[in-house]
Amino acid sequence: MFSEIEIRNPAMRQAVALFNEAYQAQMSDDYDAAIKLYKESIEIFPTAEAYTFLGWTYSLQGEYDLAITECLAAIAVDADFGNPYNDIGSYLIAKGNFYDCVRWFLLAIKAVRYEARTFPHFNLAFVYEKRGKLLEAAKHYGLALKEQPNYAQAYHALRRLQGKLN
Repeated sequence: MFSEIEIRNPAMRQAVALFNEAYQAQMSDDYDAAIKLYKESIEIFPTAEAYTFLGWTYSLQGEYDLAITECLAAIAVDADFGNPYNDIGSYLIAKGNFYDCVRWFLLAIKAVRYEARTFPHFNLAFVYEKRGKLLEAAKHYGLALKEQPNYAQAYHALRRLQGKLN
């Protein structure tokens, strides 16, 4: 996730170490510790990753507005990093907004530095299906499968949707 050149910077090295600690706390469901550690990492050396993961931690607490704010900060640090775009779209869905999220998923799909385009395609398909745009939904389920052929959830969603379309 972080390049070797960046990690050679002593401040960046310290920030990455705190980021890794934060991630471990998050994975252990210790969200308060994770939040504290992500914030410390950001204070030392702000990265799009730390802001995005801080946002993810807030989302796990149901704090979607805070999560979106952190993702916007991530984009301000590195607009090429795709994760915060997809995450904002996901948080908007969680808030019941099936319209504004579309823009964010499209931005995630186009992001230069993003390895998981499967997820914004899948999320976009889900949104289109909820909105009754079944052909658009089928297209994006298919694109999710093109990105990750073994993505069972996308496969089953596409097959279910094809049944509706027949």
